[in-house]
Amino acid sequence: MTWLMAFTLLFARVQEPVDTHLALDDLARIVEPTGKIQCPKVELVNYRGDFIRYASPLHVNAEFRARLRRFELVVHQTAMDVYGRAPTQITHLGSFNCRRIRLWPEYLSEHGLGNALDVSGFVFGPLGRRQNAPADLPKALKRGFRVRIDPDWQGTEGVAALHAKFLRELTQRLVARQDIFRVLLGPAYPGHKNHFHFDCAPWRIVEI
Repeated sequence: MTWLMAFTLLFARVQEPVDTHLALDDLARIVEPTGKIQCPKVELVNYRGDFIRYASPLHVNAEFRARLRRFELVVHQTAMDVYGRAPTQITHLGSFNCRRIRLWPEYLSEHGLGNALDVSGFVFGPLGRRQNAPADLPKALKRGFRVRIDPDWQGTEGVAALHAKFLRELTQRLVARQDIFRVLLGPAYPGHKNHFHFDCAPWRIVEI
């Protein structure tokens, strides 16, 4: 049994086949479950964001960088629809990190290939004079503000409810775009209460 077959059987949540082939798809992800691991040597680039800046530079694979550019455009459009402007910054918990998958230590995390990003929230500046706010935008949100996965994902009233709407609309659009991320995990997945995990592993799992 190949490593990919084993991983597919392990994850009952695997959905439809992935999109076009990527260079990293051919790398095995199986590692020893304990002890020090050595991640495969892959070409990594520093990336700050082309359409929306990241709070700190990312260290990612070049193919994943292309996916991030598409991600930024979806964030931009969703934020325009909800808040009348795009965020000035995407906050995150990291990209490259040579480690195992915490729940499945027999497998290398996509972070170990620079093929993943953990997004924790978004920073918005004040609404500009020439920017048109949605008619129902609360006055408080015409000033600068932050959106965080935790606690805003669970927002039900007032400003928090609008932040929840933004986060849920964003993830729905990302799930529909199979040319961006293949794996999308969020608060519904263990250990992801405060962030979205996005990666381009050679399988598709969606549990937001």
